[in-house]
Amino acid sequence: MTEPDQAMIDLYLVRHAHAGNPVKWAAADELRPLSARGLRQATRLGDFLASAEVGPVAIVTSPKVRARQTADVLGAALSGDVRLDERLADGLSIDLLRALVGETDVADGLMLVGHDPDFSEVASVLVGAPIVVRKGAVVRLALERDAVDAGAGILRWLIPPEALGR
Repeated sequence: MTEPDQAMIDLYLVRHAHAGNPVKWAAADELRPLSARGLRQATRLGDFLASAEVGPVAIVTSPKVRARQTADVLGAALSGDVRLDERLADGLSIDLLRALVGETDVADGLMLVGHDPDFSEVASVLVGAPIVVRKGAVVRLALERDAVDAGAGILRWLIPPEALGR
């Protein structure tokens, strides 16, 4: 790798897969699990990421059950460890992203698994254009480690769950 590439990081923002209807869920929202559809989405996404030779990446997830389940499937597909970060339960911000990038020692990338509306908002701010991260989708951005700011991201790709089959 050349010196300029060492300053770059691949950021993968993964919104948790389908978790059913929150209105029909009677328990605490943070305990809501993936639906059968969501498990299929997460598995297909993991297969796609493995075939795209993503990695090594640090996988960091929200503590909410549906995000943890999604992250665990992706971690298994990518042979990566999953780290739970309580801060992601309250949403992702540019400041939190900056902190997470600074804490990441994996040279190639950082994969965050969490929730909307904040994942879509942060992706949009980073690239300076509207981006919608749907349930079970992944957006890949390139960032300079020292420049996690508005407009500093480069959109590499956005894969919605429908692109991976039903």
